[in-house]
Amino acid sequence: MNFLILDVGGQSIKYALMNERAEFIEKGKIPTPTDTIENFVDVVGNIFDEYKNIIQGIGVSMPGRINSDRGYLYTGGALKYNDNTEMKDILEKRCPLPITIENDGKCAALAEAWIGNLRDCDDAMVIVIGTGIGGGVIKNKELHKGKHFIAGEFGFINMPSDNSGDKSAGMLSSQCGTPYLCKSVASAKNLPIEKVDGYKVFEYAKNGDTEVLNILDDYCHKMALQIYNLQHIYDPEKFAIGGGISKQDIFIEYLQNNIEKCASEIPYLIKPKILRCKFFNDSNLIGSLYNYLTKFHYPTII
Repeated sequence: MNFLILDVGGQSIKYALMNERAEFIEKGKIPTPTDTIENFVDVVGNIFDEYKNIIQGIGVSMPGRINSDRGYLYTGGALKYNDNTEMKDILEKRCPLPITIENDGKCAALAEAWIGNLRDCDDAMVIVIGTGIGGGVIKNKELHKGKHFIAGEFGFINMPSDNSGDKSAGMLSSQCGTPYLCKSVASAKNLPIEKVDGYKVFEYAKNGDTEVLNILDDYCHKMALQIYNLQHIYDPEKFAIGGGISKQDIFIEYLQNNIEKCASEIPYLIKPKILRCKFFNDSNLIGSLYNYLTKFHYPTII
């Protein structure tokens, strides 16, 4: 059995032909339309046309607050034209096969719980660090969505902020998304922000730049504190950290060091156990496939 799986991002739509064993048969990528839902549906429809004779259904991972039970998007994340849309119904008119739609962070959590680094856990959390902070909550080996489908939207956690004029400045996404780290390093180095991306930050860090390492340490301390908060709210067995930043060994090292530091300062706290996500760029695709398979009761034994 083959399935068309889509991972819709703000800049590109990744797509893959996959089988029920999560094996990739083909992969591709195309720019995400940024203007209208009509163009978005056309792009998805063109991908569908390429595979329609060899697939049983379509699984979609998307940003936004999503009622995945009916495929309704309350918000579309960066794709504002998807706000308040019956996306499943719209796509099924163009692509007449069964379709499932789930939030991208929740798909990443499903991938890790299914065949990733959380497969041995009953209760766990995935934190995906990118432009913002997303993720998912695993409860009794299943995805916990919450009453309003926002479980795992960690980026909306509020933190102290000196910027009283910007109401979003105190959110975790604003203070621990990768743009904040890049902006902090750019400011320290007197560089234009467009000259500093994640690769540049970790180039400085790996070369032992003390100034950048201090910035990274402060950044990881903020993240570690929020992980402790989540540990004592939900008490998961493990946290899996995803996003491009998680590929950097020095980031995982500094995050772990700050978790250890908190544990030494307040010894009666339960120390969170962190590890990397397994699948990186493929996590949303794998999780979207699993979401489809379970929705329609396909076997999911690997």
